[in-house]
Amino acid sequence: MGNQAIPVLKGINLDIFKNEYVALMGPSGSGKSTLMNILGCLDSPTSGSYVLNGKDVSKMPDNDLASVRNKEIGFVFQQFNLLPRLSAAENVALPLVYAGIGKKERIERAMEVLAKVNLADRSHHKPNELSGGQIQRVAIARAIINNPAIILADEPTGNLDSKTGIEVMEIFGKIQAAGNTVVLVTHEEDIAAYAKRVVRLRDGLIESDTLRTPKMFAEILVV
Repeated sequence: MGNQAIPVLKGINLDIFKNEYVALMGPSGSGKSTLMNILGCLDSPTSGSYVLNGKDVSKMPDNDLASVRNKEIGFVFQQFNLLPRLSAAENVALPLVYAGIGKKERIERAMEVLAKVNLADRSHHKPNELSGGQIQRVAIARAIINNPAIILADEPTGNLDSKTGIEVMEIFGKIQAAGNTVVLVTHEEDIAAYAKRVVRLRDGLIESDTLRTPKMFAEILVV
């Protein structure tokens, strides 16, 4: 703000391990969005370091960061961010375009991941021909098509009704169970309950870091 520097994250230390399922929580202004942007290589920290898969990415130039984002990180956003003129399969295949993969292989791989989110039969439909839950599943398929090291989901159920939100969270549970690392930003306690670990931020600091029994698996045990 002008000449005034306002620290957002204040010397936090956080380790997230392979195949973890972590929810980041905190009130507005707590720093969770900034932390998510740093984890996703969208922002770089002004000090300290961020090591992703053994590489310090905190001082990388923009072009190198773009490559890291495409290969190592899958993003799922509240607003979906699909291209309206492309089919579901074409939207899912987009990361492979930037990776230089040929069209035939792109579509084959897109169909494989659409099948994982139960949308293979809607592959030729455009976003305006899909429901909100189906659109978010397309976005999830796009996020996992490169088999990234980490999947970052920013309020992924924010625009969905409760039933559809549960269906989407069950898909994240399956993705994590298959070996992926999932980091979820949410302000909803019932959504955070699906994660195995909840990190709460307040005023740029980690207020608590708690391991817990995930909601989805707890319900299965009850049944």
